[in-house]
Amino acid sequence: SRHERIHTRRPYHVDGADKYSLDDDLVNLEVLDEDTIIHQLQKRYADLQIYTYVGDILIALNPFQNLSIYSPQFSKLYHGVKRSSNPPHIFASADAAYQSMVTFSKDQCIIISGESGAGKTESAHLIVQHLTFLGKANNRALREKILQVNPLVEAFGNACTAINDNSSRFGKYLEMMFTPTGAVMGAKISEYLLEKSRVIKQAVGEKNFHIFYYIYAGLYHQKKLSEYRLPDKKPPRYIDNETGRVMHDIVTKDSYGRQFEAIQHCFRIIGFTDEEVYSVYRILTGILNTGNIEFAAISSQHQTDKSEVPNPEALDNAAALLSIGSEELQEALTSHCVVTRGETIIRTNTVDKAADVRDAMSKALYGRLFSWIVNRINTLLQPDKNICHAESGMNVGILDIFGFENFARNSFEQLCINIANEQIQFYFNQHIFALEQMEYQSEGIDATTVEYEDNRPLLDMFLQKPMGLLSLLDEESRFPQATDLTLVDKFEDNLRCKYFWRPKGVELSFGIQHYAGKVLYDACAFLEKNRDTLPADIVVVLRTSENKLLQQLFSSPLTKTGNLAQARARVTAASRSLPPQLSAGRIKVDTMEVMRHPEETTNMKRQTMASYFRYSLMDLLSKMVVGQPHFIRCIKPNDDREALTFSHERVLLQLRYTGILETVKIRQKGYSHRILFEEFVKRYYYLAFKAHETPLGSRENCLAILEKSKLDNWILGKTKVFLKYYHIEQLNLFLREVIGRVVVMQAYIKGWLGARRYKKVKEKRENSAVTIQSAWRGYEARRKYKEIRNRRTDAAIHIQAAFRGYIVRKNYARLKTSTGCIADPELMSSCSTSNFDCEEYWQQTSNESSPVARDFLDKQTEKDLDEISASPFIQKHSFEKNDSQSISQSQAVADHQLSSPLRSRKKGGSENCLEQKLRTPRRRCQQPKMLNSPEDNMYYNQLNGTLEYQGSKRKPRKLGQIKVLDGEDEYYKSLSAVESIPEDDSFLTSPSPPSSRGVSFAQS
Repeated sequence: SRHERIHTRRPYHVDGADKYSLDDDLVNLEVLDEDTIIHQLQKRYADLQIYTYVGDILIALNPFQNLSIYSPQFSKLYHGVKRSSNPPHIFASADAAYQSMVTFSKDQCIIISGESGAGKTESAHLIVQHLTFLGKANNRALREKILQVNPLVEAFGNACTAINDNSSRFGKYLEMMFTPTGAVMGAKISEYLLEKSRVIKQAVGEKNFHIFYYIYAGLYHQKKLSEYRLPDKKPPRYIDNETGRVMHDIVTKDSYGRQFEAIQHCFRIIGFTDEEVYSVYRILTGILNTGNIEFAAISSQHQTDKSEVPNPEALDNAAALLSIGSEELQEALTSHCVVTRGETIIRTNTVDKAADVRDAMSKALYGRLFSWIVNRINTLLQPDKNICHAESGMNVGILDIFGFENFARNSFEQLCINIANEQIQFYFNQHIFALEQMEYQSEGIDATTVEYEDNRPLLDMFLQKPMGLLSLLDEESRFPQATDLTLVDKFEDNLRCKYFWRPKGVELSFGIQHYAGKVLYDACAFLEKNRDTLPADIVVVLRTSENKLLQQLFSSPLTKTGNLAQARARVTAASRSLPPQLSAGRIKVDTMEVMRHPEETTNMKRQTMASYFRYSLMDLLSKMVVGQPHFIRCIKPNDDREALTFSHERVLLQLRYTGILETVKIRQKGYSHRILFEEFVKRYYYLAFKAHETPLGSRENCLAILEKSKLDNWILGKTKVFLKYYHIEQLNLFLREVIGRVVVMQAYIKGWLGARRYKKVKEKRENSAVTIQSAWRGYEARRKYKEIRNRRTDAAIHIQAAFRGYIVRKNYARLKTSTGCIADPELMSSCSTSNFDCEEYWQQTSNESSPVARDFLDKQTEKDLDEISASPFIQKHSFEKNDSQSISQSQAVADHQLSSPLRSRKKGGSENCLEQKLRTPRRRCQQPKMLNSPEDNMYYNQLNGTLEYQGSKRKPRKLGQIKVLDGEDEYYKSLSAVESIPEDDSFLTSPSPPSSRGVSFAQS
């Protein structure tokens, strides 16, 4: 029938044993215990099979070495194929998220979790690489920009720690935006809780952010340290450590220098301008020079706690790089303003207070610069509105957050990081365990309950108000006299639960029982780090900077998450928000004057790091819950970062607190996909119904689809279909096959319709072209014919006029010579124009002429005809073969005129001089008489011979032209013959009357 089972290119078997091998998916293990799972993972890790499935969840073991399984060839293998077709791979998880987004038009979320050093950052980079490959955009530059985002952000947000050489010191949520057809069209980064305190101080064995080492090494190898006022003998204090090997590594190794060139390449590819990059470098080197500023205590008569800067060189260098005045900077560092009861009092800072202000300034500079870079990346990678609006598209989010940390000394930063990981673990538990088991109860499904460790009470201890740990921390931070010891006491008094304890003998320490184990925290500097105070004096001074980027950093407000607000204008327009007196250039700051409005920074003082962190978690969760989650669990095989070393105890501990064993059980026995009847029928009705049918979302229709698909181990609840994790892949493959066939059929039909339509249009255009060409050619032919006809007519008229004049002159000369009298011009004119009695004149002339005279006239006429035939004038004006007909006609007329005798004499003229007039056969209103005399026959025969000779020489003419020549011949044939001219000379004096067949002349 029409809905027979669809066969893929590889034979598809529903049997579970053929879908996955035991090595690929832990769910297929018959024995589910810790030892079996550990043995299976260790065996695969030894074979460099670092990826393993747990149902639809991926386990990734960090290999601590480069593997050749991430090339474009592998990307092609994991593109829209069945998961069991290839070994487990992170590309398969990315492809599953992409295919789900395109198929169901729903946002997706890939959550990468694990300990610090487990490989989360590299996994996120590989996912971005494969998603960029899958969603190939027409704009190649956009793909290159997206691929360069991670290296650039990691340089500014990652650092070397005791357990990880490339540890993320901030939370990153990257959203890749796609069109409805699946083409990538943009990206957006959200950053959370940057560890700014690392700028000013690092723990033993740790380093500052990567970018500081990259820029110092790059400028050192480019011989540009002096341009940025950096020392070349000893590195700045912020990047130096107790071992003193930083300078040695920079000089002897070129890895930092290469990384600096890579960062410059990232800036250029993403779209940063040279001015922006130069401003970023000046701010970074300004931070390094700020760290070199030292303070010394001075005492005077009235002030004993006053500080000063003993090394003005470092102060001048920092002020020059930040484009501010050194005196104003020193005043802001060594003193502060206090406003009480409308009075402004300037108080000096102690050495410790001045150092804290200096460090707060450095942290604020770096934190706001990092936020600006992220915002600028988002601006450069935002979707093009001409391609697709962001609202109509879909996105795949990738969460790369700092992993769970448990160091020898854990401070405020580790507490925030671990709370964030608790939140991610809670989301995992809710999605995998809690929501699934709640669905079983509500739908009446008899399924085995899986026990798991719920960390919700621990999250409540951290986040609830007003007695949660973060709320207590904020409350204690508002008291000026509060100390870290009072904070720990408050924790102990209010946090009475099994997750909190305070060790004996250590006053400033407290412990938390996290989901991943017990962690002991050192409360030293908790309050100071939470307050994160930035004096208003520093803000005012930095706003006067001539560096437009620096102006923007401290003119833009902060969001609830503590990040710099997205600015609409570019760097060049940052000075618009400044007062006119501050934007005019470098001026001397009057602290007493500008501090009249301390409310500018009041909001910043109220906000604490704990409140920023709370809002960051809320924002992160609001983005995660929108999309369908895909989990990737990164496992750290050993703590020594050695390749092919598998620590049984460390891996087992991570499997326990991440809930992998419970996940294997619930994926084996449970139903991970729960779909409403209506939605299920809407998705898959093509598998069992015809395309034009609109089946209802009923239980019976769902049953028909499932039976047609020949699936097993599914359950129908009250309102939902419960499926195994692998059922969705099978249904999607079936649906893809059906839709693929439909698409092929549509393509053929559309191609045939298009070809037919094209053929019709082509024929219509060709016919139109022929019509246009025909009309144009006809027009051109008629125009050329008219021109030729006009030229021939004009030429014939000129020839006829010249020839007639020539004949008249010849006749005149002949008559003058033959009669021996002088012809009167008036008589000749009158002969051609007067209307006298020609019959009377011809009769008189014929009677008086003698036979000798008539014979003389006949011979003279024949001689004149020969002269006319050989005349140069005729040769000069002769046409080509095509014009021979008109010339013959002209000669025939001339012969007729020569053959016409003089018939009349002008009345009242002289008797000795005769007026002679040519007989004109074509007079108007008069029919010419027939020429039947021997002389006329002779001329006519000669004319016919000439015409026959010319006709034999030219090519055959068309019928119309031949008819013209026949008409001329018929005309001459119709002429009547005249009587012979007497040979005697008496006709000159006594003309004889003409015969009845003579030609009569009439006035035309």
